Amino acid sequence: MHPSLEAVGLVPALAVGIAALEPSRDRALAAAAALALIFAAFATELQHLATHTFLWAHLLQNVVLAEWAPALLVLAIPEHRLRTIRIPMLPALAAWLGTYYVWHLPVIYDAALRRPHTLLHVEHVTYLIAGVAVWWPVIRGNQPSGVKALYLFAAFVLASPLGLLLALIPRAIYPFYVHAPRTWGPRPLADQQVAGVTMALEQAAVFFAVFALYFFRFFREEQRDPELLRRSGSGPGRAAHHELERQQLRP
Repeated sequence: MHPSLEAVGLVPALAVGIAALEPSRDRALAAAAALALIFAAFATELQHLATHTFLWAHLLQNVVLAEWAPALLVLAIPEHRLRTIRIPMLPALAAWLGTYYVWHLPVIYDAALRRPHTLLHVEHVTYLIAGVAVWWPVIRGNQPSGVKALYLFAAFVLASPLGLLLALIPRAIYPFYVHAPRTWGPRPLADQQVAGVTMALEQAAVFFAVFALYFFRFFREEQRDPELLRRSGSGPGRAAHHELERQQLRP
């Protein structure tokens, strides 16, 4: 194996932080799944492939840090903990999108790969922070389900062009992987196309699944109370709406 600092440093640090919050069994399982994903991405052969040979491997690591693990980590936080932290939707979405797009600029992407002991770790930490930020308003926020569904749809629509561009550009754009030695697997352009398609499909699956959850929850709430959206804007109706969401999200 070729473990990196993310596996031997970040995973234990996150484990200690989550344990200090004293999560329930279900939430602890969510945390364990997040930590297992990060460890698998950075302590197996995938780490070597990502930093030496294949773009698709590196994009898979990025997806773990920016989407899968953060969602599970936010789910792992007990409801009564960190209640004072509020992350607005628009800044969270802008930070997440900006992190994705900036790090995938070829000159910056290659610079990080050529500095695997410094800048590459910064890249990975910013992915994780941005991922936590983008999921926080969905899992911990007080907005109505309809608003959360719209937010998730916007996240998917605005993020999907990145994967599609990587899949459709007719030449390999990352010199690091163009010149990487290969004894097996796809050539640089095919590698980039596989990475782009995989990224686009993964985002479609993840964000559409959670979007569908909140979309149908919104309709159930409307059937229960047609005036819910209007009343949830202020006063007792808003408190009732928040209590309803807390009951539905409670493990």
